[in-house]
This record gives sequence, structure tokens and C-alpha cells, in this order.
Amino acid sequence: MVTRSNLLCILVLMVIVGLESVSASVYNENMESLVKARRSLLNNGLGNTPPMGWNSWNYFYCDVTEKVIRESADALVTTGLDKLGYKYVNIDDCWAEQTRDKKGYLVANRTTFPSGIRALADYVHSKGLKLGIYSDAGEYTCSHRMPGSLGNEEKDAKTFAEWHIDYLKYDNCYNTGLKPMERYPIMTRALMKAGRPIFFSLCEWGDMHPALWGSRVGNSWRTTDDITRNWDSMVSRADQNEVYAEYARPGGWNDPDMLEIGNGGMTYDENVVHFSIWAISKAPLLIGCDVRNMTKETFEIISNKEVIAVNQDRLGIQAKKVRMEGSAEVWAGPLSGYRVAIVLVNRSILPANITAHWDDIGLPPNTEVIARDLWKHRTLKKRLVGSLTEVVYPHACRMYVLKPVF
Repeated sequence: MVTRSNLLCILVLMVIVGLESVSASVYNENMESLVKARRSLLNNGLGNTPPMGWNSWNYFYCDVTEKVIRESADALVTTGLDKLGYKYVNIDDCWAEQTRDKKGYLVANRTTFPSGIRALADYVHSKGLKLGIYSDAGEYTCSHRMPGSLGNEEKDAKTFAEWHIDYLKYDNCYNTGLKPMERYPIMTRALMKAGRPIFFSLCEWGDMHPALWGSRVGNSWRTTDDITRNWDSMVSRADQNEVYAEYARPGGWNDPDMLEIGNGGMTYDENVVHFSIWAISKAPLLIGCDVRNMTKETFEIISNKEVIAVNQDRLGIQAKKVRMEGSAEVWAGPLSGYRVAIVLVNRSILPANITAHWDDIGLPPNTEVIARDLWKHRTLKKRLVGSLTEVVYPHACRMYVLKPVF
């Protein structure tokens, strides 16, 4: 098996020797071996890049209806967000009746989802999108308005497969004190037996450090408690998620919770920081606003193709904070094609000069690079050697991709 450290050594070696000692074919072979090894940890073949889509909870909470889901799916298509990778349309809590039917099966709420979930899945699929649903690894869901799946895992997994569900968010409320390491694998096995590949999102809130065990159970795992629509909540979730960077990989991703962009509570610059950090952290990009009524600014942020490309890069290595000086931070991570992505973040209320040094971000100090600014969509005219320095405004960031010149 090719490990992450093996791959990083290959990348650095190729830069140092100018590709003379290590051929591109060797690099590609090692890349493919690494990706295959990582995928094999959960045998559903999903999540080779972080999932992208939309989720109902952050904006609608329990006011979710069949109409909302259909119109949100429509909006992803009419805005072109689907073409950028936003494919999942995920129903969160409160979609079901409060009790199961006489045979013990979950039933969609007859008032808010009168057509049923299978018909809704057919509609979403007709748009070229995928449908996600929500359940809980306890006796009830977190709203206490729906039965949980504890003790009914096989029955519910079979139901979801028959409804043509593509994604399951699995929460952690009312769990009767059983450890998540005991409860979540039961649903994993049930999904594997259900006969349909379903992306499995563990919403365990980071309580029992799911990054340490989640890759053998699910395709993503929450590393934090719920996010709220403000700066302090957002950056604290980013910090908590960053601790587990080494555990992210194709097929399994750290999840600092859904995007709050478009929900108010943060400035334009703060939302740019939000999207930049989630992207470079290889976090799931799940829109949490009302996509039917987005502002131009919201759309401009979440539709930035260059930033999305960093998130969806096939190498699948999550960035880390490589330098912190007071409120100034440098986040960096390798990309395919020998490139490096960096985000310069200013948490201060005052402007700051922030420098990314090559020796912090994994490049030899004398490497010459071409720098691409992902938010200004321009390539710097001057090639850089050794470092990059920018003035960053308060609660703002600058994001670049650096490409070595060989």
C-alpha cells in the first residue's frame, strides 16, 4: 500500500530533481495505487471526491416539504450549480410520520410529502441530481418528530434503497447510551446489503473522534457540533476539523458541517473565508441556504469554479494550518500536478501582512512558481521564489494555487 507519506515524498522529490529521477508514469502508478487503497476501506465506491449539493436543515429546519425539495432541485439546475458539481439534494430531519406503519416501516409525512419519497426521488433523478435523506442512530431523530433507526437498521436501509435514495445523513440523538462505534457499523452493514450504493454520512458531531474510525464505517464523518451562521462558529468548526486533516482521503472525508453562506450573520469577506477553508479542507460542500432565492453575492461565492476545483482535486489531501502568527494564518495543502493550494486568513479586526513561506508549504525554498489568485481570477505577472506576501483585510482571506516552474 502506498501511504500518504510515500506520496508526499514522491511529490517533493520530483520538484527537487526536476522530474529527472522520478518519471511521470511512476507518479501516476503510485497515485492510482494510493487512491485504490483508500477507496477499499468502505466498499461502496462513493465519495472519491467530497460530496457537493444542498441540504434543507440550515435554512428550513423542520419546515421542509416536498414542494421545497422539488423547487430546490429545480434551482440547482436553473442556476447551473448542478453543472459545477452540486448534485445531492438532501432532505434533513422531519420528513416522516411520527410512528412507523403496522409492519414497522418508516412512512413519509402524508401532509408535507404527499407523493411519497420514491416519487420525489424519481423527480430529482429526472433532473440529473441525486436524493439524500436523514435518519438517526438512536430511538428518535434529533427533532423527536420521527422514529430513529436503532434496532431497525436493515429494514430502513432496505426502504431507502427501494426509494432510490443516494445519500444518508445519520444523526446521533436519543442513542440510549450505546457508543457510536457500536451503532453506526450496524447501519453500514445494512446499507451494504440493501442492494444500492448509498453515500453514508456519519453525523456523530465529533463526539467520539469519528475521524479515527469513520473511514471503515462511512464516507464522511462530522468532526464538530452544529455550525451556526456567525464568524466565531464558522472558524471554530474549521479549527476543530483541521486537527484531523491526516484522516481525510478519497472515499472518506472530515465534515465540519454544512455551509452557512447566504443565511446572513456573516459579511461577504467572512463568507469567502468560509468557502475557501471548506474547499481547501476537502470538506463536503453542502449549500445550506434557500437556493431558490439567492443573492448575487451568495451565488458568486458558491459558484467559484477555481475554488471548487481545489476541493474536488483528485489527490484528496486535506490542507493544514502550517503557520500561525497571532491572528494571521497560512493554510496549505498539495494538489495534483505538483501544485500547492494556500489560503492566507486574517482573523484580526485590523489589516495584516501575511506571508506564505515555501518551506512551510512543502516547496524547496528556491522553487520558482506561477501564482494564481482564485478570487480575483488572475495569474500574478511576476513569478515568485521563496515566499508570497499579501495584505489581507480583517476577517478576510486570499487564496492561491502555486504551480512550480520546472
